[in-house]
Amino acid sequence: MRKLIFPLLIIVIVVLTASLFQINEGQRGISIRFGRVLKNADQTAHVYEPGIHLKVPFFDRIKILDARIQTMSDQADRFVTSEKKDVIIDSYVKWRIKDFSKFYLSTGSGNVLTAEGLLKRKVSDGLRAEIGNKTIKEIVYEKRDAVMSEVLTNAKESAKDLGIEVVDFRIKKMNLPDEISESIYQRMRAERESVARSYRSHGREQAEITRAQAELEVAKTLAEADRISKVIRGNAEAKVAQIYAQSYQKDPEFYNFFRSLQAYENSFTSKNDVLVLSPDTEFFKYLKNGDAVPQTSK
Repeated sequence: MRKLIFPLLIIVIVVLTASLFQINEGQRGISIRFGRVLKNADQTAHVYEPGIHLKVPFFDRIKILDARIQTMSDQADRFVTSEKKDVIIDSYVKWRIKDFSKFYLSTGSGNVLTAEGLLKRKVSDGLRAEIGNKTIKEIVYEKRDAVMSEVLTNAKESAKDLGIEVVDFRIKKMNLPDEISESIYQRMRAERESVARSYRSHGREQAEITRAQAELEVAKTLAEADRISKVIRGNAEAKVAQIYAQSYQKDPEFYNFFRSLQAYENSFTSKNDVLVLSPDTEFFKYLKNGDAVPQTSK
């Protein structure tokens, strides 16, 4: 009897070791028996939560799956827009396992690489359909968020048959092939040059208007100044004439004498001046006849 205790103890330890298994945090486990996933009474797969569990030794095999959110990146691919132009879009998808039994069966024993390959095909098909209905301008400037939202909705629905829940989909960047980039840059450059020409033309037009207005203001100012100067000059000449008239009325003879002296002074301003006049002319009245000089009253 004592000889059997040790072998029995060994068998118990082996059986117990084969029956116990551990699920770490962030993982889930499903039991596979004879190639089939063990299910609960409600026909849903029995999923083991993190912790230590028991299984039927030698018959059950535990498949441990990652229950955390996964990121599928490096999704750069070429798509065709509604303009029949190629665009290279780099995106990423965040997903996690929702139905562990379905995921295991649809991906070939829960192979993550197989799952991502199938998911990538579904996401690419949805993105291709959306890009095919949009122009490059719409994708880049106007409807990028709408495209991502629609692709996410379609991916969530189509990934259900893989037992996958798509959490998020984002477009990281978009590039254009070199030949298309050059044509777009040329078109953008032409559009900017057209806008620049329009601005320059408008600027020249405004400059001409401003210059014409300035010249008109200058002409108005000069005309007004000339008018005022003529008025002032006319008033001054009238005042001078008035003064002369008053002077003449007070002493006509002296006035004539004073005017003659001014005439002599203006006529003989230079030694080279020569006047050919008759000596009997009235001009020499006060030069040849001293008695003709008027006497001022004291």
